[in-house]
Amino acid sequence: MKILILGAGQVGTSVASALASENNDITVVDTDHQRLRDLAEKLDIRTVIGHASLPDVLAQAGAEEAELLVAVTSSDEVNLIACQVAQHQFRTPTRVARLREAQYLDVAALADPEHSAVSAAISPEQLVCRHVERLIEYPGALQVLDFAEGRVQLVAVRAVPGGALVGHEIRELREHLPTGVDARVAAIFRKGRPVQPEGNTVIEVDDEVFFLAERKHILTVMAELRRVDMRPARRLLIAGGGNIGRNLARSLEGRYSVKVLERSRERARSIAEDLLNSIVLVGDCADEDLLREENIDQTDVYCAMTNDDEANILSAMLAKRMGCPRVISLINRPSYAELVEGGSIDIAVSPQLVTLGALLAHIREGAPARVYSLRRGAAEAIEAVVRGDARTSRVIGRALDELELPPGTTIGGIVRGEKLLIAHHDVVIEQGDHVILFVMDKREMARVSALFQTGATWL
Repeated sequence: MKILILGAGQVGTSVASALASENNDITVVDTDHQRLRDLAEKLDIRTVIGHASLPDVLAQAGAEEAELLVAVTSSDEVNLIACQVAQHQFRTPTRVARLREAQYLDVAALADPEHSAVSAAISPEQLVCRHVERLIEYPGALQVLDFAEGRVQLVAVRAVPGGALVGHEIRELREHLPTGVDARVAAIFRKGRPVQPEGNTVIEVDDEVFFLAERKHILTVMAELRRVDMRPARRLLIAGGGNIGRNLARSLEGRYSVKVLERSRERARSIAEDLLNSIVLVGDCADEDLLREENIDQTDVYCAMTNDDEANILSAMLAKRMGCPRVISLINRPSYAELVEGGSIDIAVSPQLVTLGALLAHIREGAPARVYSLRRGAAEAIEAVVRGDARTSRVIGRALDELELPPGTTIGGIVRGEKLLIAHHDVVIEQGDHVILFVMDKREMARVSALFQTGATWL
């Protein structure tokens, strides 16, 4: 597939890296010569210097032959104009744009996808807010991912001393669960490396365990891996009143006691007028006296959501040291996140990786229903909805152990109607099934896609 990526920032670079090894013809456009040079040295791609919305630049980048345009520059307006030019002048079939401004998103949502300049709009702020909300909803979770319209979830937890299954084989999980509750350990990462989960695999302390279960059973399964205090959160402190902090507070204030800490007095006043039940404070998130005054030790979750990585890291570490049991920090630089997560900071949220999954769901040939990055992009969890019939499909009517899956690829479960079917070898795939797969080697994505595209479509 010929793909044109506009913007070589963190998101554009992540998209290019994810697709470069999948036999795609990729061209990246940006105004920063050094950034493009660095990207070209790492990836087998073509680069073009120039303003992404100019017709001449798009023509030079090959927009006329491009099958897909991904506009992820830092400017909503540039992304929108680029999509318009690509649609009307170059007839680019699919145009995906990253949009931050809510009003632009509303317009894009109301437009007919077949006639709109933007085929699909992605909002990093909304995606990150939804991601953080789930982490707050499930105390102890490192990642919470939805499949089959939320009927089934994939949850990552860190195995801690005292967990019922720590030191035991995975096959014993069923013995600990109540009747009618089923789950599948779909992936394990141990010291940063993937471990293929088998029935005799022993769960060790500090393993990152990804399990699949119906939404209503998630907390029950989590309790088997984490014998810790899992009381629901009630009091939240959000540091940073930017788009993410404000939207997060607006979404949560009806269910939790929320405080927002913003450094700018003018912005704090604007936030206070926008929120109904939240307390808005003016001050520095790294001010120890202020945190003490606001009873940080009695706060259930501290969320550092400013646009400054260093401020987020330092304030989250400070909040943790002062007695806050759970801290979540927004961190843009992957190297920073790897250093701090699991230590003084419980969870490091990467906006780039959260956004990348949503983009890939629209970008990948055939468009899978869901794409999620696991372990900071080391692996992917995807959802395919099976179409066709027994004559046209390569998977319908076949048992799971008959499928020719690429190395490192496993099926975690199948959602059929409202029920999750754990992926046992003799389960037979039917039309309309939601198949949830785990791909440890992203270079195999083309083979995984081909398996489900013949006689089936990704939804």
